[in-house]
Amino acid sequence: MNRRHAAAKPNPALAAPEIPDGLAILGPDDALGRCFMLYFDEGGVSRQYEVTLGRNGLEWSRDDPKFAQRFSITVAKGGNTLAGRGEMSREGSPWEPDLELTYTRE
Repeated sequence: MNRRHAAAKPNPALAAPEIPDGLAILGPDDALGRCFMLYFDEGGVSRQYEVTLGRNGLEWSRDDPKFAQRFSITVAKGGNTLAGRGEMSREGSPWEPDLELTYTRE
């Protein structure tokens, strides 16, 4: 894995009141050869997700039996649109829709 970093300033136009402000840090674990994301938000939530990079996007997930989550981001042809879709499972219940987001670069 190449070691690169990027930082972005929050964009007020992308604000969603139902989503708390947060920070996610992605990086590899050299010993394990896997990638992880650490997530923290203003509501006091902190979680670790496993990240998988693919040809047309990425996915992250956590398999906590009390509250499991998975989220996929697909990069559209041309690279100007990102479509994200999340699912969650509480206490081992069936997966249900969670967050859906679409970002388009103009």
